[in-house]
Amino acid sequence: MALVVSVLLAVLRWFLAHWWILLLVLLAGAAVAAVAVRDRMARRAAALEAQRRLRLALTGPGGLDGMGHQAFEFAVRDLMRRDGCRAEQVGGGGDQSADVLATDPAGRRWVLQCKHKQDPLRGSAVGVGVLYALVGTNERVHRAQVPVVVTNGRFTGPARKWGMEQNVALVDRDVLGRWASSGRPLWELLPRIPAPRTGRNN
Repeated sequence: MALVVSVLLAVLRWFLAHWWILLLVLLAGAAVAAVAVRDRMARRAAALEAQRRLRLALTGPGGLDGMGHQAFEFAVRDLMRRDGCRAEQVGGGGDQSADVLATDPAGRRWVLQCKHKQDPLRGSAVGVGVLYALVGTNERVHRAQVPVVVTNGRFTGPARKWGMEQNVALVDRDVLGRWASSGRPLWELLPRIPAPRTGRNN
């Protein structure tokens, strides 16, 4: 015990005699921390700028048509984020008809079901059953104001009719192409969406 105390006292006397070394170490640590914070902020700013400039094509290398289903869901999430939304990809097993959940700058809650088609021009159209499932889970689970089905293909006639009647926004190949490539927010391209909520936080 006496040896330990002697060593500690010796170390303390050394630091008292060489206090400037400790000061230099602290200053160096602060400088390293400041550089790390600056670099992190710069990376964050660059990521936000890249997000704001996001443009996607339907066809060609990196186009939406060539993606797998999950990559398509992430692309839809990224487009919602580009529009200023807080958005997360939630698709997968047990997703209850929600592939992307988002809240737009006006406070509206969006639930998006993504239907990617490998053969968007000649393959099967998205049927009304997809809309039935989305509306059913939206009312019970997601409580979103804006239910949306997004596809790089097309919708059947009954799906379009029922979507209009039930206020389900349908984003087909034409709307998706304009949304992904133009930089305009999705709500500017849809014929009607609910007004923002007032008098409450969302």
